[in-house]
Amino acid sequence: MKIKEVIVVEGRADTEALRHAVNADTIETNGSALSEQTIAAIKQAAATRGVIVFTDPDFNGERLRKIISNVVPNAKHAFLTKDEAGRLIKHHSLGIEYATPAVLRTALQDVYTAETTAISSDVTMADLRRFGLVAGPDAAKRREHVSEAMNLGYVNGKQLMNRLIMFGIKKQDLLAVLDELNEEKE
Repeated sequence: MKIKEVIVVEGRADTEALRHAVNADTIETNGSALSEQTIAAIKQAAATRGVIVFTDPDFNGERLRKIISNVVPNAKHAFLTKDEAGRLIKHHSLGIEYATPAVLRTALQDVYTAETTAISSDVTMADLRRFGLVAGPDAAKRREHVSEAMNLGYVNGKQLMNRLIMFGIKKQDLLAVLDELNEEKE
């Protein structure tokens, strides 16, 4: 699988894992640090080939994703769940480097492109509360189901709202995923 865009990852181990899965060029942020030189390289890659942000599903990965999204608003985003990134492997932290090649290929095939025009989601924070996705006893589990089903990556309530807006996800699409969850419970 040849990837046209340059993939932005956190480190060398992520690059090595991707080399076993796809044929792609990467830019490494070197962990949670993001130098001006790296930002310039990401901007250049975005202007010439496009970029895919593919960071770990943890705090630092989300922080980097936000910084890069501010610099390159039209960046594409690939996500892994915590399980796919090694949560089930004991004695390891989460990371792209722990995912299998098949999981990495799937994540890159399911890439979303951020919406760069006006906000196009009709979902509100009140909707998220009403749907039990924030401030409820099972909110975290329900959010996890939604984020996995929609390939949004790890999210808390506020991040879920931001991703729904960023990717222009409509209320009817969110309700369809929630209906699936409710059917699974029955």
